[in-house]
Amino acid sequence: MITLAEGLRLPTNGLDYTILAIYFAVVLGIGFAARRSVKTSLDFFLSGRSLPAWVTGLAFVAANLGATEILGMAANGAQYGAYTVHWYWIGAIPAMVFLGLVMMPFYYGSKVRSVPEFLLHRFGPSSHLLSSVIFAVSSVLIAGVNLYAMAIVLQALLGWPQWVAIVVAGLFVLAYITVGGLSSAIYNEVLQFFVILAALIPLTVVGLKRVGGWDGLTHSLTSSHGDAFLTAWKGTGIGESNPLGANWLTIVLGLGFVMSFGYWTTNFAEVQRALSAKNLSAAQRTPLIAAFPKIFIPLVVVVPGLIALVMEPTLGKSAGGLQYNDAIPVLMRDLLPNGVLGIAVTGLLAAFMAGMAANVSSFNTVFTNDIWAAYLKKGREDRYYLATGRVVTAVGVLIGMGTAFIASSFSNIMNYLQTLFSFFNVPLFVVFIIGMFWKRTSAAAGFWGLLSGTVAAMVNYFWFYKQGIISIPSDQGANFVSSIVAFVVGALVMVVVTMVTKPKPAASLAGLVYGTRSPGMEEPPAEGDDAWYRKPALLGWGALVLAAVCYIPFSF
Repeated sequence: MITLAEGLRLPTNGLDYTILAIYFAVVLGIGFAARRSVKTSLDFFLSGRSLPAWVTGLAFVAANLGATEILGMAANGAQYGAYTVHWYWIGAIPAMVFLGLVMMPFYYGSKVRSVPEFLLHRFGPSSHLLSSVIFAVSSVLIAGVNLYAMAIVLQALLGWPQWVAIVVAGLFVLAYITVGGLSSAIYNEVLQFFVILAALIPLTVVGLKRVGGWDGLTHSLTSSHGDAFLTAWKGTGIGESNPLGANWLTIVLGLGFVMSFGYWTTNFAEVQRALSAKNLSAAQRTPLIAAFPKIFIPLVVVVPGLIALVMEPTLGKSAGGLQYNDAIPVLMRDLLPNGVLGIAVTGLLAAFMAGMAANVSSFNTVFTNDIWAAYLKKGREDRYYLATGRVVTAVGVLIGMGTAFIASSFSNIMNYLQTLFSFFNVPLFVVFIIGMFWKRTSAAAGFWGLLSGTVAAMVNYFWFYKQGIISIPSDQGANFVSSIVAFVVGALVMVVVTMVTKPKPAASLAGLVYGTRSPGMEEPPAEGDDAWYRKPALLGWGALVLAAVCYIPFSF
């Protein structure tokens, strides 16, 4: 179960609740302020493609920095040690750079409103409808995880009944997205990014001081868990054992390539932020700007997990005691005074709301544009689809409440999320990457590659792994293998089907395949976009080099 121990009740007082109330008021204020800019469905779903790169960049990273990320990666830090940095420096940064430099020109240049719409142009209605359904299902599943986990946390920390926490947070997310659309979600995500940091930085600093600084932390952990626990690569040779249950090959291919690229390049909850940028240059820079804070997030997420393990050595040791998911709440309980505690609780709530809002806003866009308007109610006037989007937002929140309980069988939140990504995002990435770089790929290949990759990942996880047919030491290791299986099966099916079916006419692929451009889609650079420090290539390569440098202290 995703639960927190009863002993984690926080000593909150009126000051802490006042800070929480002020935050809620500001969130709603931003929603109503954004309402004035919502005149069309494009305004509601993509902010009218009008936002600057620094806003969309911070929203991009905040949409990913939900509380499931914070609690889950802190739990991973406590459970797996320094191996957790792989999710950032090899499992995020290269894919974010690839999205900005290679894929955003296709997404933004084709003027699509969603990722499935791109598949409609490249492969046709079958792939479009299948991918739309997959996106809709995965979005509400992930939104539900955020909402349910938040309810459990607030029940343990503040004593709120679960239904109160679900209703309060759900209604606030529903209110500011329904009123202000994506602009409201994005501007609130920028606010939430800074609130989250205001909560995590004091937690990390005070925690390090309590355990004797970095030297005290490393000494305690190497004494109790061995030298490999604080290195990223030691023990990852093929045939060697480590807490993560993965070797360097599954880390590089499963996490660093297949799962990472599958998530960052096709997950519409992220891509939607870049599509809302004011021009192509800003859209390309969105994930590249986001990459720089993402590089340093382990300092305030993974490190607290390590600190919690030193302060509470019993984490994860018994079923009835403190679990790895309790790492952040343990530090909040033991380290923070009132006032600062209120900021930390607010930051945690902000993180949950950011993660939920990102998935709800992507759900309403995909369902309205790619399912409702494309197949069920075609050719209606724009205000009809604007109203539909607001109704679908409410439906998405309600469905998210119901689907959240599926996560209850996972003791580590990130295990569940990574399982979903291996099922849904990796097969989509296979279809995108092959269709984008191979003109010969046919429409039928896109559909069957997507379907076979999804089924293959599920079969590997639920049959081969869960039934013990193959031995994999951990859920995360199984997710890496499922990702590789999904990619290989999907790619092989696409190649075979392409060779026996008719390709699309070359003229219809302009702007959809690498090396081609859509007629009339060229746009001159905006004033200032040609400055050297705004060059996407410089930002991308800078992020890659910095991520590689960060590995050095954790490699020996």
